[in-house]
Amino acid sequence: MLSYRHVYHAGNFGDVLKHAILIRLLDHLNQKDKPYWVIDLFAGAGGYRLDAGRGKEHGEWRTGIGRLWRATNPPPLLLRYLAAVRAENPDGKLRRYPGSPLLALRASRACDRLRFFELHPTDIRLLAETIAGAANDATKRTTIRQEDGFLALPALLPPPPRRGLVIIDPPYEDKRDYARVVTALKDLLDRFPTGLALVWYPWLARRESQELPQRLRRLASRWLDARLVLRPPAPDDKGMPGCGVFVLNPPATLHAATSDALPWLADVLGEGSGSSKGFCESFPFPSILRYDERRTRPAPARR
Repeated sequence: MLSYRHVYHAGNFGDVLKHAILIRLLDHLNQKDKPYWVIDLFAGAGGYRLDAGRGKEHGEWRTGIGRLWRATNPPPLLLRYLAAVRAENPDGKLRRYPGSPLLALRASRACDRLRFFELHPTDIRLLAETIAGAANDATKRTTIRQEDGFLALPALLPPPPRRGLVIIDPPYEDKRDYARVVTALKDLLDRFPTGLALVWYPWLARRESQELPQRLRRLASRWLDARLVLRPPAPDDKGMPGCGVFVLNPPATLHAATSDALPWLADVLGEGSGSSKGFCESFPFPSILRYDERRTRPAPARR
């Protein structure tokens, strides 16, 4: 929907979970010399100002990356993520937040290719400016299109190197997005069964949100589902009580890394009511490792 802009939510707890896992997946792809593609279906503006404009006005980052900014002893999954955000703020003051396109550009290599899609006319312009100013070779290995990512995806599968990561993160303001995510992942499996995919989803009281993870699991034989819930979903809740990341064909090490990070994140980002929790389930890797308010890992002091 053209009313949605990610700047309102940049750096919130959903971005923290999504981007920490995204960087881990890119690091996994970088372990082999063979090139790969990153296809981001809903790329947004690429990067965001937190100290001005909409980012400052809405300020969701304050209870997301803002709480992690000076945290001590974060779990390994978050180390590379925090380093990537700090690289955008070299003076040590949190003013800018890198979106998925900028993180993918920084983490990938000169041989890798990036395909970004965005419909919003303002964000597509900002995305092009962000990528053009990010690196000398950025425009040579990046394609940016003002298109519906769902419609554009089939023509790109499988990518020529037969290696790639697809990022599926629609606004979900239209409840039809949930069904379109399922269709996109099914089509991806048909055309590119060995491909990596990251699906971010909100965890809300609405039926479509509650059913989406199970629908995705039934499609795949290898998956990981990580969820971070700050409070129980309620029908009258106008915010986002939780979110999840579903990974298709995850690396075997991702379960342990994510499971270690989730209780720490729930402590640091939780709302203090004792109801915040995180859990990670995966198949065929170790299944169902849950955490609740009785955690053993100490959380850093909030600042």
